[in-house]
Amino acid sequence: MKTSKSEIKPVTVHELKKEMLSLPQAELVEMCLRLAKFKKENKELLSYLLFDASYPETYLDQVRGYIDMEFDGMGTTHAYHAKKTVRKILRVTNKHIRFTQSKTAEIELLLHFCKKLRRAGDLLKNSVQLSNLYFQQLRKIDKTIAAQHEDLQYDYRRELDALMKV
Repeated sequence: MKTSKSEIKPVTVHELKKEMLSLPQAELVEMCLRLAKFKKENKELLSYLLFDASYPETYLDQVRGYIDMEFDGMGTTHAYHAKKTVRKILRVTNKHIRFTQSKTAEIELLLHFCKKLRRAGDLLKNSVQLSNLYFQQLRKIDKTIAAQHEDLQYDYRRELDALMKV
């Protein structure tokens, strides 16, 4: 005998937008603050939108700085820990890419990530998982570059080609 679980289904984004447009500004501010308190990622996104969205280059520099710092602090003596660190760096990088919602930011950050991973040298050569992750990111970059304007494609394609030569 099957028992059905009743779930509370969230409404669509369209319905949320429609309802939010009908609310007073003060109530919207309270809702945003409540969202920020509820989950760390919501707070980070709200911080990005309020403080960093107006300065995309500065924000990208901060994310690149984070990537550099994490790769510089990564120990390569234990492959397991290095793999965990690389996956963490990629996860955080992808989160920041989602925040920006910019394809050029995605390309630039993933290119930077791949450059740093490639400089890890033996780690990339000795780990099949990291090698697969590296080439998966290169394919993702290639696909994103293909959707860009021709002028941007040329510069990014040169960087990508240099990274593909392993």
